[in-house]
Amino acid sequence: MSQRIPEVTHSASGPVGPALPAALDEAAHRCLVAGFDGTTTVPDPLKRLIDRGLGGVILFTRNIRDADQVRELTGTLRTLRPDLLIAIDNEGGGIGHLVAAGAPEVPGSWALGVADDPALTAACADALAGHLLSLGITASYAPVADVQSRPENPIVRTRAFGADPELVSRHLRAWIAATEARGVASCAKHFPGHGGTVTDSHHELAVDPRPYDRLDLAPFRAAVEAGVPMLMSAHVVFPALDPDRPATLSPRILSELLRGELGFDGVLVSDALEMKAIADRYGEAAGARLALAAGADQVIVAVPDLEVTLACRDAVLDALRSGELAPERVTEAAARVRRLALRYAVLPYRPDDVAAWDEEAGLTAARAAVRSAGSRPEPVHGAHVVDCFPPPHPALNWGGEDLLTALRALDPTATGTAVAGEPEDAEDLVREALRVAQGRPLVVAVCDAELHPWQRRMRDALLAARPDTVLVSTGLPEPGGRALCAYGRGRVNLRALAEVLTGTAS
Repeated sequence: MSQRIPEVTHSASGPVGPALPAALDEAAHRCLVAGFDGTTTVPDPLKRLIDRGLGGVILFTRNIRDADQVRELTGTLRTLRPDLLIAIDNEGGGIGHLVAAGAPEVPGSWALGVADDPALTAACADALAGHLLSLGITASYAPVADVQSRPENPIVRTRAFGADPELVSRHLRAWIAATEARGVASCAKHFPGHGGTVTDSHHELAVDPRPYDRLDLAPFRAAVEAGVPMLMSAHVVFPALDPDRPATLSPRILSELLRGELGFDGVLVSDALEMKAIADRYGEAAGARLALAAGADQVIVAVPDLEVTLACRDAVLDALRSGELAPERVTEAAARVRRLALRYAVLPYRPDDVAAWDEEAGLTAARAAVRSAGSRPEPVHGAHVVDCFPPPHPALNWGGEDLLTALRALDPTATGTAVAGEPEDAEDLVREALRVAQGRPLVVAVCDAELHPWQRRMRDALLAARPDTVLVSTGLPEPGGRALCAYGRGRVNLRALAEVLTGTAS
């Protein structure tokens, strides 16, 4: 594996050395996407970056208060430069940053794959894209094109449409077409696939050890053929392709495979450089330089600390001065970003003029996805619920959904607890749940229990004492299990489960 490459950093005043030609300086800035703090005002360092040609910004939950505020913020950003790309991660399901801004409720991708109705997938994608457009956001870092190939994979899971490349490709095409029809740029991720790893690249470098002919390239080929305007690279090493560098930094993977063999000519954007797979081994600044040299067109620096973005910018400018980074490579990348901006950055009409979307599409899809390995459970009334799920991922927003809340909306007599992460007092929780549930139905929900032994222990202890327990899964179900499955933890997933549990499903 590569060792950490020393990074060159500079003060916020700019890099050291002679000035580059104005056009090349602007081109270098076009290759950056920056995160920032703020809901109504734009920080001065970000204004200066935009003035010099910054290609885009990425919004997070920290930038969202409500819909009107988001419109004000995106409007302010566009007054600084109309061709600034304003992007956000918008996969749907339990992952999304726009809950406070009234985001449409749609299930995650796996549930859409289980329902396997491309028209429903398109309707959900249309709802998400229409909402983005109404807020003045015209680029979405979705859909996930990864195939969930390893049961132990900790990060893709229900974010993928499925474990079958053909099914994933089918739903990718529907999602991309619907998003494009709205005039919003979609982005298939994470090339050439993150589903064959057992490591989360947010935390450390991931490796997919499979030979070339076993890699999950088919969905990315389908995305390219469907005209997806953006692809995002994976911070994953593929020894069959490049044993030394992760895909984000690999000319073999980005330039030869993606550009040459797959024929992609859209904007290739890196996953966030502060993810530990890059930051811990190379440093964000060196990562920016290496990614652009390898064939990326834009690099994302999602952290709100603009000093990190400035360090990345300065490393790129220094590499251009020294000849370490070819001006032609940066000029080519910037040209692709400009083409993307011409198509998507400038709103074609006022946000208030956005056509309505199907508000019920998400719940319809979630209902269609609910499955049971055995017979569906009989309706329960006045149940006690123990809802176990992993703690929220630091990079993936969680809207606070839980099964008890969904169940109580239909049956106010239900009681229970939501257990977000391994509790210190698991045995006490089990004892208390059994006490409260005496003479009442007991519902136990787990989420990816095969990855979290504490969930299995709690479930098994409750089941041993109460064999009549109704088992529920909100993640990927365990092989051979008998749980009622929702295949996701989005609000509509949990609503659909609650309807089945209470016997109110239509």
